[in-house]
Amino acid sequence: MNLNSIRPVKGKSLIETPSSFVVFDIETTGLDSFENEIIEIGALKVKDGKVVDSFDHLIKPNHPISDFITNLTGITNEMVENAESIEEVLNQFINFIGDSILMGHNVNFDINFVYDKAEKHNNYNLTNDFIDTLRLARKLLPEMPHHRLSDLADYYNIDKTGHHRALKDVEMTLEVYNHLVEEILNQYGNLDNFKKQIYKNSYDNFSDLTPQTDKIDKNNLFYDKNIAITGNFVNFPRKEAVQKILNLGGHYNDKVTEATDYVVEGSKKSRFQKGDKSTKQLQAEKLISEGANIKILNEDEFMKIINEPSLS
Repeated sequence: MNLNSIRPVKGKSLIETPSSFVVFDIETTGLDSFENEIIEIGALKVKDGKVVDSFDHLIKPNHPISDFITNLTGITNEMVENAESIEEVLNQFINFIGDSILMGHNVNFDINFVYDKAEKHNNYNLTNDFIDTLRLARKLLPEMPHHRLSDLADYYNIDKTGHHRALKDVEMTLEVYNHLVEEILNQYGNLDNFKKQIYKNSYDNFSDLTPQTDKIDKNNLFYDKNIAITGNFVNFPRKEAVQKILNLGGHYNDKVTEATDYVVEGSKKSRFQKGDKSTKQLQAEKLISEGANIKILNEDEFMKIINEPSLS
């Protein structure tokens, strides 16, 4: 299912460190934004680094709150008995946030719920861009085994009293965000350097690899051939696959062109895959149909060549 067709005008996830935004959190009756309900929304409006307004509303659901959710959040059926409806609270929340950048921890969850409920009950599309402190934390603190809000609160010695109520989680998220901004400055000096590192790591960069031997068999199939890789391998990481190509005297190419001799397909799907075929495979097939002499190899065929490389 294409999520863009479900939420076609959903905002973008940003890597930024603004001083003005709305940080928010919701409590729900479950994990499914279509089947379950929002029972609380909490938010803080931050302008130039200072909290200037707050939002804290319970919502009356159409179905009873389960004991599990009550035990998790502390929100009881009695507490929401006289609360406002989802339509009323969302209308107020939409006015509260305006066109502000939104922020939250694992905020895609909250964004999706609000998007779907606002579309259903208020005939409104949530288009605000957003920042996810979970995404930032994973990039900045890779040594942590988990990056839940409670884990980060422990890491930064943030008081967790009242955790799993919306406004308290918002306050914790704001504190975590401020610490993460400090992490960016301490580790990278500025935001631009941090973003460059993220985007650098988003793409394969094998330019530092060189052959690990000076005795290359010129009779092997890959010698002096241009070879592209698509997908990931069952037998070893992509980087190791590239190293094996270089050790056989081949040339690794990031793109598929008319000069490409082989396209090697890993058994695991590429993150850029379109349907059953990757972008590189589709490009190779297009060039082949136009007369290019490109051979497409699967992982098993690739393994045979690197294990028995010689033509003689």
